[in-house]
Amino acid sequence: MIGKLDEYMRFNTTALELRSQRQQLLASNIANGDTPNYKARDIDFASSLQSALARTTPPAGVLNQTAPAHFAGAPGQSGDFLPNGTPVLYRVPAQGSADNNTVDMDVERNQFADNALRVEASITMINMQIRGMMAAIQGGS
Repeated sequence: MIGKLDEYMRFNTTALELRSQRQQLLASNIANGDTPNYKARDIDFASSLQSALARTTPPAGVLNQTAPAHFAGAPGQSGDFLPNGTPVLYRVPAQGSADNNTVDMDVERNQFADNALRVEASITMINMQIRGMMAAIQGGS
């Protein structure tokens, strides 16, 4: 029974998890807007969601951990991958800068705001799924 509930909510919970991790990447880009040699990072959300939904087990080499310092160097711990194994990409700047920083604050702010709205939409969808299940359990509408 629990497995069916997990499967029912899997798409929206996976999307919300990826959106949350993307929001952290975008916030990091904004925070490092003035850091010399900082390279703006992001993920390809559509392909990341597709591969996350295709996985039934954690990606190879990613170990469960009980503290952030455990298993340093595992794929989920490096800056090149998110904890679920999603590769982190580097944003190609539209225009170079003197300090080799690739953060374009306008792009980052727009991406941050867009992703924030999509996080809210994901939360709304999960809440609607829960309400639908509660209505089915209680026999009402």
